[in-house]
Amino acid sequence: MNTAPIQDQPAWWTHAVVYQVYPRSFADSDGDGVGDLGGIIGKLDYLAELGVDVLWLSPVYQSPQHDNGYDISDYRRIDPAFGTLEQFSELLAGAHHRGMKLVMDLVVNHTSNDHEWFREASSSIDSPKRDWYWWRDPREGFTAGEPGAEPTNWGSAFSGPAWTLDPASGQYYLHLFAPQQPDLNWENAEVRSAVYEMMNWWLDLGVDGFRMDVINYISKDPALPDGVVPAGGLWGDGAPHFISGPRIHDYLQEMHREVFSGRTADLMTVGEMPGATLEEARLFTDPARQELDMIFQFEHVGLDYGPGGKWDYRGLDLQDLKTSWNRWQKGLADTGWNSLYLNNHDQPRLVSRFGDDTRYRYESATLWATLLHLHRGTPYIYQGEELGMTNVPFTTIGDFRDLESINYYNEATTALGRDPEQVLGMIRIMSRDNARTPMQWTAGPHAGFTTGEPWLAVNPNYPTINADTDRSADRSIYGYYQRLIKLRHDSAVVRLGTFTLIEESHRTLYAFTRTHDGETLTVLGNVSGEELALPPELGEGEVVLGNYPAQDPLRLQPWEARLLRTAIR
Repeated sequence: MNTAPIQDQPAWWTHAVVYQVYPRSFADSDGDGVGDLGGIIGKLDYLAELGVDVLWLSPVYQSPQHDNGYDISDYRRIDPAFGTLEQFSELLAGAHHRGMKLVMDLVVNHTSNDHEWFREASSSIDSPKRDWYWWRDPREGFTAGEPGAEPTNWGSAFSGPAWTLDPASGQYYLHLFAPQQPDLNWENAEVRSAVYEMMNWWLDLGVDGFRMDVINYISKDPALPDGVVPAGGLWGDGAPHFISGPRIHDYLQEMHREVFSGRTADLMTVGEMPGATLEEARLFTDPARQELDMIFQFEHVGLDYGPGGKWDYRGLDLQDLKTSWNRWQKGLADTGWNSLYLNNHDQPRLVSRFGDDTRYRYESATLWATLLHLHRGTPYIYQGEELGMTNVPFTTIGDFRDLESINYYNEATTALGRDPEQVLGMIRIMSRDNARTPMQWTAGPHAGFTTGEPWLAVNPNYPTINADTDRSADRSIYGYYQRLIKLRHDSAVVRLGTFTLIEESHRTLYAFTRTHDGETLTVLGNVSGEELALPPELGEGEVVLGNYPAQDPLRLQPWEARLLRTAIR
């Protein structure tokens, strides 16, 4: 980690680009249909050629795989589906040899119910580890197991209640996600000590930092009060009582002292923080406070949600995105740092969600890449994004593997009585499985991902959208990402320049400048499928990068992106 203010000593990650690998779906080296460490090792040259600086590895720890590895049963073992610890060491060495760092996914809000800690905790009310998790008696006046007996009315992120009964003891345990993912009780100092010891073990092994899963959930209001039940809902919203809870800053500062303080390696920490506000982000990422280097905030990826949330898709209003990104760029300009992303393993594919994945797939994919990478912050690329991979034409609920999608479908169509086809339509647009279909490497069987049967079906468009085809094309999305990454490496303006939004009220033009040390770059993006006339003064300047071969200074073509070097305004 770098603890000096950005303006005094720019941290190494200000010029870095991160690539997220979802191991299960990246590359399969042994033909069992599941991606693995051997597959990633075999693609390190591909990643190095792209130019990325950091690999973020989604969980490869031992796990029963109820939530694709985010339910960890042993933090110090590699799941056999992915390989061995020896292979992990080979991957780490291979990445370092090519000048790339490797960041692990840290999942410590919860464990698997198969973790030895939880097995011990659930063995008896008197277990020494009982308090390592959240246990409560049934609601007063209710008998354990009857409807409504849950200690609070909180709903799980994966549908259903956030409490599951342990019949042996008659108590319930808390799980903000699946019942197989019981929440750790961070109020217990022994829990925190065990987590820090594990983190130190991985850093001593040579990893370069952590992406911390829902890390702002770890501090909960110990009273665990009921939440407000939204209209048409079954469960209360417990978020106000566990998002950025009362001791979150204490815990993160303690983590820094116990794990990162005194280490001389160039490390990186990023906290996934649903619901985090800009004001909170300034605290979390202020170098002087020694908590985190940056966070993932979710404001911008919720702008296309309707009143009913994620499964109530309404489409994106560009002005909403401008407002959001402008706030975060300005808000973290002098303190803290932005994480820049539009894709990851929990989000549908960027080009389908915000672009045109048919007629203008190349143009809209590269437009969004330009807008994202030219903001101030550290950009994140999710596997396949650099190829313009798209959402999947799922036809039935049986096509899905994502626990969140399946549980929502079941609850919405049964308990809530909603039309199955309408529910399926929303899941098709927003499901996490859109991002989790296998990486499309070739036009061969199963897109070159595996010689076996893939754990999740490959997107049927793989014969035309794949790495081999794209990299050899005249208009290569991969090649465009290479140029964007090189630009960040080479340009102090891109890394550190001041952000100024222009044409704020325009419905389809996204335009801004970056200014640093006497140089200004102007970014222009036509976020639409129609030609766009530019204000004359905006078209002036030397073209540095663009996704159309010939540019009219006074017009932008559909989904055109253009980067100009201009005089300081």
